[in-house]
Formats: sequence, structure tokens, C-alpha cells
Amino acid sequence: MAEILRVDHAGEMAAVAIYRGQRTVLGGAAGHERIAGQLAEMEEQEGQHLARFDRLLTERQVRPTAMAPVWRMAAFALGAGTALMGDKAAHACTEAVETVIEEHYAHQVAELAEHDPDLAAELSKFRDEELAHRDLAVEEGAREAPGYALLSAVIRTGCRAAIKISEKL
Repeated sequence: MAEILRVDHAGEMAAVAIYRGQRTVLGGAAGHERIAGQLAEMEEQEGQHLARFDRLLTERQVRPTAMAPVWRMAAFALGAGTALMGDKAAHACTEAVETVIEEHYAHQVAELAEHDPDLAAELSKFRDEELAHRDLAVEEGAREAPGYALLSAVIRTGCRAAIKISEKL
């Protein structure tokens, strides 16, 4: 349980940082009002997930990952970097991250269904919200980003590595 909560907390913290990085670049830029609004909405939702995991860590006396400062900086840089590449690259980042997170949540929901059905239900709701973010990114042209295949593969690999590391550290 500690590993599940630790990695989910780290993931939501990173998601907030990614969207902050993207909004730092695109938030005030002329012609980017639409994506800035989308990013703000997604960041708000991820912030709600993070707040819930903050409470769960406290309630269940689980320490956050020791990698939190590194993940926060890396996630902000990923968000800002993909935003500098343009709207479609920012959406490609969202699609890649949310795809990995959706798979991760699905596995956890199945694992927790018997032992902690209330938490499994919460994670299922979060999973659905992550899927909505992914689907929006696809609709907005994520797969049309320059270097999409490579960009997506690198981000997905990084997410999977961060998950494994956060479970243990």
C-alpha cells in the first residue's frame, strides 16, 4: 500500500508541475488562450488529486518519495520544454503521460478491488479523469506534434522509470 500511495502522490505532484510549466510558457502568449484554459483546468483537477493523496499519505502514515524535488523540477522542465515546441507538443506530452498513468491506475484498481474497494473506486474515478485529459490531447492534435513518435516514447519511458523509482525511494 505504501508503494501505491507514494507513487500516485509523486505522479499527481509531477502532473501539476507539468501543467504549470506548460502554462508558464503558453499562459500569457497571444493566440494560445484556448490551450491555456485547457491547461489550467487540467492542472486544477490534478491539484485535487494531489490534495487527496496528501491526505492519504498523512492518514496512512506513508512518506512521500525522496525523489519529489527532482520529479517536481523535471516535470516542470518537461512541461515548459514541450510547450516551447508548440501546442501540439504540449498535447503530445499530456497524451504520453496520461497513457502511462491510465495503465498504472488500471493495474492498481484491479489489485485493490478486494482489499480496499473504497480506494479502488477513488483511483478508478481518477483514472477516468486522466483518460479525459488524454482524449482531449488527442483531439487537439497531439499526434501531429513534430517528432511525435520519439517524443511520446521518451516521455512514456521516463514516466515508467519514475514510477519504478518512486515505489522504492
